[in-house]
Amino acid sequence: MIRKEGKIRAGFVGFGEVNTPREFIDTRCASVVKELKKRGVELTVTAPVSDDPEGKQARRAVEELSKADFDALVVCIAGWIPTWAVIQTIEPFKHKPILLWGLSGWRERGRFVTTADQAGTTALRAPMKEMGFRFQYLVNKKDSAPRYDEAVSFLNAASADARMRHALIGMSGYRDMRLYGTLYDGTLLKKTVGAEIEHFDLLEIQQIMETIPEKEIAALAKKIRKDWVFVRTPKEGTVENSVRLMLAFRRKIEERGYDAFSFCDVDGVKKLLKFAPAGALTLLHDVTDIPSVPENDSYGAVTELILKNLTGKSPAYLEFYEFTKDSALMGVPDYVPASIADGRITVMPNAFGSFGEGLLNVSRLKTGIVTIARLGQMDGRLILHAVKGEAKTPEAWEEAGWAPPAPQLPSLEVFFGKDSDEFLKNVLGQHYILAYGDHLDSLRNYCAVAGIEFIS
Repeated sequence: MIRKEGKIRAGFVGFGEVNTPREFIDTRCASVVKELKKRGVELTVTAPVSDDPEGKQARRAVEELSKADFDALVVCIAGWIPTWAVIQTIEPFKHKPILLWGLSGWRERGRFVTTADQAGTTALRAPMKEMGFRFQYLVNKKDSAPRYDEAVSFLNAASADARMRHALIGMSGYRDMRLYGTLYDGTLLKKTVGAEIEHFDLLEIQQIMETIPEKEIAALAKKIRKDWVFVRTPKEGTVENSVRLMLAFRRKIEERGYDAFSFCDVDGVKKLLKFAPAGALTLLHDVTDIPSVPENDSYGAVTELILKNLTGKSPAYLEFYEFTKDSALMGVPDYVPASIADGRITVMPNAFGSFGEGLLNVSRLKTGIVTIARLGQMDGRLILHAVKGEAKTPEAWEEAGWAPPAPQLPSLEVFFGKDSDEFLKNVLGQHYILAYGDHLDSLRNYCAVAGIEFIS
């Protein structure tokens, strides 16, 4: 069955004891189904199960659910239910994430009415944990609103995990600048996240570049001269170099169906092709919705893809330049996607050190609440570090080494709301992935599903 991109897909089965009036169980489970669908969850629903002595209802639910393809199972406890009936129903789906969700009662004729939902959930939690089920335990409370959004957050994380299990990330080259923090353990990554990283040589890209028709290059070069703001006029061939490289990268990405992309920057494109690739990657984000990060940043690319699967939007990478007591100056010395630019893409033809001229992206960045995150490896296990912050436009600054006049790099000052030392004691690398909005709960749920330690 073909997975619909971005869908939150779950199975749903409710439970209630055989002596509880069936209409109480059916009506309340139907209400939950309605609310989940309203929030975008695509559900496969089977009728509620009771503890009939022959176990016929459990077998019927297993048969119906087994015909569908879903990423997580909602176990909706709408009343007291002996544990065996639930386990008999959900055992065949033990490999999937499960939401153990207890409902709450209602008020009627001046009093509160309950079907002892939480007798059912509290009887289940410890046995399910002991049996090795991967589940989140969620309880509606009689004095609070139903926890629909929390349920959807967990189900979204489960669907993101399912997509990551089949993800393919393309990487041109390996270990740019001989960095250690961008390396990865392929077996650990496959076991925990499921994603695969496929490497290819920059020579393949150079060979593709030589086959691209000049008319195609000229047409696209003309378009970006019109669409982008150029701080000054580039040298002859600078725009065409960026277009040619982008078209070669895009062809490789589309042929292999990569979900994310990284490349050898300093020791690759700049050293061997003799120009900076920033313009090519800026353009790549204009024409295809794919997360990317430079410098063969393996876990950075994986982090980007996790966030894209959780949020539906491609995030961007930034790196650290300076810290204050409660903030970090984060910027990029090359490119950002248009999705995070505040206004039109602005580029400055410039060179850094001994590298030839490229189209440096100097766009102003959007501000607001952001989440910055990074996947990393520590003591043979994967961890994910993430914090929420408020991104503001920084003061004027420059990075030494650029040909004068030095550019104002795309940057943000991210305020943590606490001492930056709290962040620094867990920092995992120079690159962190940025997404607008507060996504800590989504990342926490994803890590719980995938078996990754979450640090915030």
